[in-house]
Amino acid sequence: MAISTIHGLDELRAAVGRDLGTSDWLEITQDRVNTFADATGDDQWIHVDVERARAESPFGGPIAHGDLTLSLTNLFLPQVWRSPGSRPG
Repeated sequence: MAISTIHGLDELRAAVGRDLGTSDWLEITQDRVNTFADATGDDQWIHVDVERARAESPFGGPIAHGDLTLSLTNLFLPQVWRSPGSRPG
C-alpha cells in the first residue's frame, strides 16, 4: 500500500477515522521485551519471566508491555503516512 500524504492540519483533521494504510509486520521477541524492561525498569514477571508466565498467566505466556507497543509508533508511522513541509513545534 502507498504511503498516505497529508498536507497541513486541515487534511490531518479530515483524516480522523480514515484508514491511512498498513505498516510492515514486526515480530515482538522476548529479547525485545526484556530490553524494553531493562530500559524502563518495568520488569514485572508477566513480561519477563517466561516460565512463570506460562504457568500463571491467563494468556499462557509472557505479554509485551503496553508502553512498548505504543513506543513503536515511531517505527510504524513513517511507513504509513508523511506530512511534507511540516516542522516540529
